[in-house]
Amino acid sequence: MSFEAIKKQEQEYILHSYGRVDVALSHGKNAEAWDVEGKHYYDFTSGIGVNALGYCDEGWVKAVTEQTGKIQHMSNYYYCDKNTQLAELLAKNSGLCRSFFCNSGAEANECAIKIARKYGEKKHAYKIVTLENSFHGRTLTTLAATGQDGFHRLFTPLTEGFVYAKGNDVEDLKAKLSDPEVCAVLLESVQGEGGVVPMEEDYLKAVRALCTECDVLMMLDEVQTGIGRTGYFFSYQRAGILPDVVTAAKGLGGGLPIGVCIAGEKVKDSFAPGMNGSTFGANPVVCAGAVEVVSRVSKPEFLKEVQEKGEYFKERLLKMPNVEFVRGRGMMIGVKVKDKGAHDVLNACAKAGLLILTAKDLVRFLPPLTITKEEIDAGLAIFAEQIK
Repeated sequence: MSFEAIKKQEQEYILHSYGRVDVALSHGKNAEAWDVEGKHYYDFTSGIGVNALGYCDEGWVKAVTEQTGKIQHMSNYYYCDKNTQLAELLAKNSGLCRSFFCNSGAEANECAIKIARKYGEKKHAYKIVTLENSFHGRTLTTLAATGQDGFHRLFTPLTEGFVYAKGNDVEDLKAKLSDPEVCAVLLESVQGEGGVVPMEEDYLKAVRALCTECDVLMMLDEVQTGIGRTGYFFSYQRAGILPDVVTAAKGLGGGLPIGVCIAGEKVKDSFAPGMNGSTFGANPVVCAGAVEVVSRVSKPEFLKEVQEKGEYFKERLLKMPNVEFVRGRGMMIGVKVKDKGAHDVLNACAKAGLLILTAKDLVRFLPPLTITKEEIDAGLAIFAEQIK
């Protein structure tokens, strides 16, 4: 089918909730892709951080296809070896205890919110502190948790009980935690949709100490930062802290939909049967792919390469005269371009054969963790040309 035929079909039959770029991809390998008309692209998006091992990684494809030939889905009434294997891997690599599997980051954050409300019940506390400029999902409750008014418009009234604090501001958080009705803090260690804004290590350590002191849960949304994206398996490990609850999604499945909420020692017994559920959560095929991802990404040598490639990206970008600044962690990178709008750069790059993202007024790169230096160089050459 031609691109124009696909575009016409999309406009007639799909709700217009996405601002599309004029690209219809057909197939890919690692950080390279081709569209339906044969045009070649370097992909610095990995499906917004989802294709952690790139397109069509051989090990991932083998794990997924073997499982499809056995059992593609089963009810959560029954035990599943891929489910339990994945849960054990996540416990060992997070320092936490027990997982609840679902289908997306928003659903994982919903689970975390339920755990927090359950924890706060004993002292009649239900409020959750999140950060200004945060993003936690698009369900009504995770929209309420999101600290950006732009996402709230048109969908009110939202779920009550969320209080917004200033990021990297310990005193403001202290003031919010003085409210006895607060039961938890939920934050991103790097705000992705908010413009690739990192939280300082000292701030994260202070949040951990304050949560312990005030007997509230520290919950980290690692939907975008987790599974090796920042050069650590989970980004909080860079600060040497251990939260009470962690959520992850995106890169975990390697391209298939999965989310997870991981509970620590303090809240590992939060749920009894029937208190939470997900029909497709812990799907065997998805979990088989996730086992392959976690088994490889969690290796120290793999994570070291992610850190090195992230630094290589930043060094190359900072040498470009039209780059104002670069920020982020590992291979979660935000770039401010002088004199050009981020969306204009995105469209120009797509026409020239490079797929990128935006985050507010920044260009954003979330390439596959397996991207090669040759692919980085080739993609950045296109980027440099388009921002002249």
